[in-house]
Amino acid sequence: MSVLAEEQTLQITKIKEHIGAEATGVDLTQPIDETTRQQLYDALVDNVALVIRDQHFTAQQYADAASLFGELMEDQNRMYLADGVPMVSVLSNRHKDTSGKQAKVANNATWHTDHTNQEFPPKFTCLYPVALPDSGGGTAVVNMRAAYEALPQDVKDRITDMKTENTLISSARMATANPDIVKVQKESKTPPMIQPLVRTHPERGSKAIWFHKSKTEKVIGMEPQETQDFLEELLETAIKPEFAYVHEYRLGDMLMVDNRSAMHKAGFDFDHSQHRMVYRALVRGERPA
Repeated sequence: MSVLAEEQTLQITKIKEHIGAEATGVDLTQPIDETTRQQLYDALVDNVALVIRDQHFTAQQYADAASLFGELMEDQNRMYLADGVPMVSVLSNRHKDTSGKQAKVANNATWHTDHTNQEFPPKFTCLYPVALPDSGGGTAVVNMRAAYEALPQDVKDRITDMKTENTLISSARMATANPDIVKVQKESKTPPMIQPLVRTHPERGSKAIWFHKSKTEKVIGMEPQETQDFLEELLETAIKPEFAYVHEYRLGDMLMVDNRSAMHKAGFDFDHSQHRMVYRALVRGERPA
């Protein structure tokens, strides 16, 4: 791994050629100077994913650390929040829906970018493990900027100006989703949010394939099922192993993902009698363009 930046004890190293960097030698429970903050910020944006090692947070300390990277926003699922810290949501394989049934965590094990149904979706998703199984349960991240750049030109030409209609949950996923979320969607009178299928990074100018399949009701000009098939085929075409990184957590890791250039998915490959619990914080982003 090559050194990207170093000041005082901070060291940032690349993980893979196309994705990922690791930061060590910084404690985000303590004040950091603007130079250090900017180095971390740039490492995240330039490498799509950044893991900051050896952090030891309470939920409030975690929210404070995530806010170094921008204004925090509420998670749209308000059912599972850290006690007393409303900007930190809790992802756990032990959650239950209001009927008392185990939440369907396997449905999170698909490539996606967060909250595409919102006008200003999060630019960064921040994850911090609180309880981990003995093995597995990592988070995979893929560089969708590199994936777009590697597409044949005729495919780029076809998809670049496509638009998607986004809802809390697409009709294609109604049968398998958390029933509480399905109920909210069925009662919602919010019109679909129109988003670009390929978005331009507001800070770097790069383009990336950008969608959440489970929130995409349709690509404009296609029917819903046609849309789902098209998006699945696009993922199969675009995602290559060299663009992806699977982060296998250890306690103390703060994993950050630049949603404007990435998709991610939770690992389902662990013993579900063991607990996997992760804090999530979201940094408000810009209107996608």
